[in-house]
Amino acid sequence: MTLAAAADLPRVRLHIGEKALDLGSGGVFEHRNPATGQVQARIPLAGPSEIDAAATAADEAFMLWRKTPPARRRDMLLRLAALVESNQAELTRIAALENGAPVRTGAGRAGIAREWLRYYASWADKLDGTVNGSFMQGQDFTYSKPEPYGVIGVIVTWNVPLISLCMKVAPALAAGNTVVIKPSELTPFTAEIFTQLARQAGIPAGVVNTLPGTAEAGNALVVHPRVKKITFTGGGATARKIMAACADHLKPSVMELGGKSANIIFGDANLDTAAREATLVGLGAMAGQACVLGSRILVQDSVYDAFLEKLVAATRALPFGDPSDPQTIFGPVINEAARERILSVIAQARQSDAGRLVTGGNRISGLPAALAQGYFVEPTIFADVAADSDLAQQEVFGPVVSVIRFSTEEEAIALANGTRFGLAAYIHSSDISTVHRVADQLDAGSVYVNGAWPVPAQSPFGGNRESGFGREGGKAGIEEFLRPKTVAIARQH
Repeated sequence: MTLAAAADLPRVRLHIGEKALDLGSGGVFEHRNPATGQVQARIPLAGPSEIDAAATAADEAFMLWRKTPPARRRDMLLRLAALVESNQAELTRIAALENGAPVRTGAGRAGIAREWLRYYASWADKLDGTVNGSFMQGQDFTYSKPEPYGVIGVIVTWNVPLISLCMKVAPALAAGNTVVIKPSELTPFTAEIFTQLARQAGIPAGVVNTLPGTAEAGNALVVHPRVKKITFTGGGATARKIMAACADHLKPSVMELGGKSANIIFGDANLDTAAREATLVGLGAMAGQACVLGSRILVQDSVYDAFLEKLVAATRALPFGDPSDPQTIFGPVINEAARERILSVIAQARQSDAGRLVTGGNRISGLPAALAQGYFVEPTIFADVAADSDLAQQEVFGPVVSVIRFSTEEEAIALANGTRFGLAAYIHSSDISTVHRVADQLDAGSVYVNGAWPVPAQSPFGGNRESGFGREGGKAGIEEFLRPKTVAIARQH
């Protein structure tokens, strides 16, 4: 075991234009290392007054940033991508201390973030308009061109903060907007480093403003009149509050919300691959704390028992412990409240006979003394789960999966679509006809086949139904931060 030291965590400040403040009116948050439960830093929190100052700074910087030649915006974002790459080891180390993300997978997370920056950098100088018509009645020429909104309010979640930042900030800046970022108080260190790297890349003061804060700061950001659009990643309850506030101000938003994604294992699937991917995608990745994970595993009758055996074996073999240890795959959940909530979900599922507990279900025991107060929950599998139970219908956001039996393709599709969510779905099958036919009928924003990994920058990502609306990624992702303006030029007489 190699517990990383917290002494050299970056000092978190409130970044408002040229200023970096050590205190905010929102108070102070005691940040705890999820692996140890120990306080490791005191984080200044923004209140409404700092949000107001940041929105003003972003608005004042907007016209200069908008008029910056697109090729220069491109080059700054490319420099930022290069800085993220060169600071990969530090960002990975910080994530382990910040939210318990294992360093073993840290290089992959930093690599994904870098690619989002590079991808949207390449869009900055390729945003052009269209000629809509000529020689119309009373007009000779009509054209439209894309324009940025202005100040974008960016509210990111804590589970993959670097990726979430790049998914939102990169297209917003490439399109010519400025941003006010409210990272979670649970993950302020990644946002601090990102903001510092943005300045090193040459992005002017006021273009990127970063202020950790609680819900009070988030609400102030949403309702601020200088903020023209909101992009949010998080839970449905918070999203409803944001949408209500946006409605009062007729303000548009992008919502990337939760999921209860189906992972369909057909009888002709490679069961070893499917079990390995189900273990990592449903349980191991971020200790199950990601919206896109396949937490409902639907398995065809003919391979149900064989697959379940492989899934349990792979889950029990997950190396757990200190996320700073390069051998660890499965780390802690984010905080004590999350641990107790997840254990309560498990207890309720057992009490209601929602399914058969196969493995897990408790706090991890036998940890070294340094980790004894950490927020560890065993990776947990319930088999024979009732499809209409809370266990199968509600997002746990923790290391708990439900295994559900199906017989026919039609039944699998009905089960997969049988929730209020629609973020992602997974298919394991060796029959490409089955893959295409089933994928076409799944009500999900993304479908991943035979181990394909989510969120490539080139592809739209987002949910249907209660998993949100709007898209991040691809051309659709930058279009979220642009609005068309039409110019009609009258014929001269």
